[in-house]
Amino acid sequence: MNAGVANLTTANPSASQRTALLTLLADDDATIYHTVREKILSCGPSACEWLRPHTLSPDPIVRRRAQEIVQHFARQTADDRFLAFCVAHRGAEFDLEQAVWLLAQTQYPDTNLEAYQALLDSHAGELRERLDPAAKPKQILTTINQLIFDELGFCGDETNYYDPDNSYLNRVMDRRTGNPISLCLVYLLVARRLHLPVAGIGLPGHFLCRFQNSADEIYIDAFFRGRFLTKNDCIHHLVRSNLNPAGDCLSPAPPHRILTRICANLHQSYVRLKLAEETARLQRYVIALSQ
Repeated sequence: MNAGVANLTTANPSASQRTALLTLLADDDATIYHTVREKILSCGPSACEWLRPHTLSPDPIVRRRAQEIVQHFARQTADDRFLAFCVAHRGAEFDLEQAVWLLAQTQYPDTNLEAYQALLDSHAGELRERLDPAAKPKQILTTINQLIFDELGFCGDETNYYDPDNSYLNRVMDRRTGNPISLCLVYLLVARRLHLPVAGIGLPGHFLCRFQNSADEIYIDAFFRGRFLTKNDCIHHLVRSNLNPAGDCLSPAPPHRILTRICANLHQSYVRLKLAEETARLQRYVIALSQ
């Protein structure tokens, strides 16, 4: 190992030490790079102040490595923020939309939340112009399905079902594909903006939306392009899963349960990918929400 690397102190590096670290950041020796990276990380988030300008470096290696370290600190900050949210709200009501955006930032800290929220507002605004308030529920839901699934092209990811991006709402909206719960989340957030009585229903191994008023009860399978199901269809699913149809599986899932399930899905995805650090991160979230 380069002796200069070993002798660098980075608790509060001087200007010359920073220059040395940045110079070594481009070293071709992987061992030296990883040592320099650890020393920069040991400075804590304040390192971003002098490292961030180099995320625009003309040297592609320095640029990429500086971006990775700055991103690491940003994800660490987002991780702390989301974990604090989980601890503060466990067992209590909270804004599900706020929660899933906080979760998205733990993986994608630069996510522009306002832009995605504006996009959901736009979808709801488009539907508001098309919907007839006097229409039957199935007609209203059909109009929503036409926009979300036919025109925008949202659909279930049957090819890479366990892809972690299927659980982060920003990536679901970018790619217009996801798993059952994330696609239902898109549907729920649009429906909420329209003040429609739509709730999430957490069946075992699947997740649905349900429209329910005093006269109608319609289940929507967002993973399969919004196909309509009846309560009997759901009961048959429960019976096939050896569960009691009289239980609470057909009750609306509260935000706490939905968020826990999203985190559990992500945990399972990272276990399958054998990503130990990400697995541990999601396990912390699940534990925080469960206590």
